[in-house]
Amino acid sequence: MARYFDEFVPPEGVKAELLRGVIVMRVGPGLVHNRIVAEVQDRIARQRWSPLQRQGIEILGEASEPVPDLAVLARDLLPDSGRLLPSRLITMVVEVVSETGVHYDYVIKRPIYAAGKIPAYLIIDPIMAHCVLLTKPSGQGDEADYRSQEIVEFGDPLPLDDLGLELGTDEFGTFSGVRPHRYP
Repeated sequence: MARYFDEFVPPEGVKAELLRGVIVMRVGPGLVHNRIVAEVQDRIARQRWSPLQRQGIEILGEASEPVPDLAVLARDLLPDSGRLLPSRLITMVVEVVSETGVHYDYVIKRPIYAAGKIPAYLIIDPIMAHCVLLTKPSGQGDEADYRSQEIVEFGDPLPLDDLGLELGTDEFGTFSGVRPHRYP
C-alpha cells in the first residue's frame, strides 16, 4: 500500500495520511490550530533542533505514513533530502487536535508513534484546553503504547525534558462551541 501512496496526490487544501493501511484525508486546519503549531515551533531552539511542519514519517513494520503537525529532530540528524523521515531520527511529534481528528490523534496514532519508538508524543487539545505528553514507548505493532502520560491544562507550563525546554501553554487558543470528548 505504501508504494501506491507515494503516487497519491490529494486535492488542494486536504491533508492525506496512510494510517494502518488506510488513506485518511481531512480538510486543512483552521486558525486556532495553525497558531498553536506556530507557537510551539517558535519556542524550539533552532540551533539544536529542526521542527518540521507536516513532514511524513516512515515507521518500519507499519503500513503507516503519518504526517504530524510537527516533527522535531536533532538538527545534526536532519537528512539532506527525502519524502519521509525515518522514525528513529525523531525526538518528538506534535499533533494539535481538530474537531474531526480527535479519534485519530488520541487512538489511531498513539500506537503507531509508539511502534516507531518516537520518544515523545505531544497532543495539544484546544477542545479540552489541555496537553497530553506521552513518553516511554514500548511494544510493537497494534500492541505498542506509551508507558508514561502527563496531562497539563492550558495556562500551566509543560516540561519537555526530551527537548530540554519548558513549553508555556498560556497563549494556546481554544475552540468555542465544540462538544467536549472523552479522551484521554
